[in-house]
Amino acid sequence: MGEIRKLQAPLADADVHSLNAGDEVLISGVVYTARDMAHKRLCEAIEAGRELPFELAGAIIYFVGPTPAAPGRVIGAAGPTTSSRMDPFSPALIANGLKAMIGKGYRGEAVREALKKNGAVHLATLGGAGALLSKCILASEIIAYEELGTEAVRKLQVVDFPAVVAYDCYGNSVYKQESAIK
Repeated sequence: MGEIRKLQAPLADADVHSLNAGDEVLISGVVYTARDMAHKRLCEAIEAGRELPFELAGAIIYFVGPTPAAPGRVIGAAGPTTSSRMDPFSPALIANGLKAMIGKGYRGEAVREALKKNGAVHLATLGGAGALLSKCILASEIIAYEELGTEAVRKLQVVDFPAVVAYDCYGNSVYKQESAIK
């Protein structure tokens, strides 16, 4: 582990290819939120050839369902959800240009293969620190699937949002016990 890397979203291929498992990053720019039901709808739209609510090319999706914002705040607590819940959907999104995801925990083999094949990364952030993470979010706007409530797709404007490269595009991982969970 070296210096903390600053990333500007959306990401370019060069950004992704410069990252290695274990690198610490601070993300600024636009990040989108999506959890299980939103992922399902995004994949259904891809399968049906419908336009998506945001451009996947270079995008980062944060697996979060934030709590309601307190008065004077743009968002409530915004901690990551378990990444493996998005495993059935992530390969299709990665194949369509998604460059990074943020969550917590392990990813399945199909996701890890999609990261390598398509040049993308999976980032991990601090579970249980949603109130702290929300301080890195300057703006939040629901852009799709409002009826999903907290799981609606949001466009976030973030500054110095902290994460670690958990899986890089070369097949490396920060998880030492990966083979034990297969």
